[in-house]
Amino acid sequence: MSAARGNPERRPAIETRDVAKHYGSVLALRDLSLTVERGEIFGFLGPNGAGKTTSVKILLGLTRASSGRGAILGRPLGDIEARRRIGYLPELFRYQDWLTAPEVLDFHAALLGLPARTRKAEIARVMQVVGLAGRERDKVGTFSKGMQQRLGLGVALVGEPELLLLDEPTSALDPVGRADVREIVRDARERGATVFLNSHLLTEVEAVCDRLAILDKGRIVASGTMGEILGAFEVRITFAEIPLDGAWDALHAHAAERVGERTFLLRSIAEAAVPDLIATLVERGARVAAVEPVRGSLEERFLTVIGGGDADAAGR
Repeated sequence: MSAARGNPERRPAIETRDVAKHYGSVLALRDLSLTVERGEIFGFLGPNGAGKTTSVKILLGLTRASSGRGAILGRPLGDIEARRRIGYLPELFRYQDWLTAPEVLDFHAALLGLPARTRKAEIARVMQVVGLAGRERDKVGTFSKGMQQRLGLGVALVGEPELLLLDEPTSALDPVGRADVREIVRDARERGATVFLNSHLLTEVEAVCDRLAILDKGRIVASGTMGEILGAFEVRITFAEIPLDGAWDALHAHAAERVGERTFLLRSIAEAAVPDLIATLVERGARVAAVEPVRGSLEERFLTVIGGGDADAAGR
């Protein structure tokens, strides 16, 4: 972390270098070096026991690193003023059953130091954002697990924090709720916030994250953009009918490899170029039966990386 980047507002949202954590003789975290840029959605993945919770606690200043250094929002780890600018959703939380959701939100808004005159409007905004509008009079004890998850997310959103640390934000939600959270996360990025997302639902991470890191046995074993993690994009095109003139030229321009009687595999095409190619093929008389992206899922890649099957994982 260079001294040349002295302006805290210009530094990355999260920086760590060689952070380690010992619990007695147990090494829970080793050499954690991480950079999360401002305004991105960053996925933080790993199996149970990998060190994710320890990492988050260190970032928040809830526990101290045994060695190494880091900063959050340009301030030292644990800095009180930086913590006021962070919204945190822990994996396990519980609010008092006898309170209403607005009362829970008001308490946390007061802890943040929001003026009393602005808290009512802020609470109404958050209730609307997380889908709890209309349930203002209901006690938290009557909420389903999904509604409580929405409330926990609402607490993290109070005051429009610069950095959101979300630990399993969709764990208790149905498909509609998960879609709502994806939209909330994207909206946070649009307003300039940084989102640090820890989730076991890899499809959710794949859908929203700009970059990610995979942690295993206390160390990062892969990191990069989603494309870098998943590997090269390929596409398989199957035709119901293909003419022998212009359509062939378009395929050959992309070094298409025939893998079936009417099926071709394109290994050197950009994902964004596929729609234009298909439009060109149709214009030249081809009848396209199927277009199939050929790329492993994040789950497949995750299992390969933590299984030790890829010695050249991205970003190592």
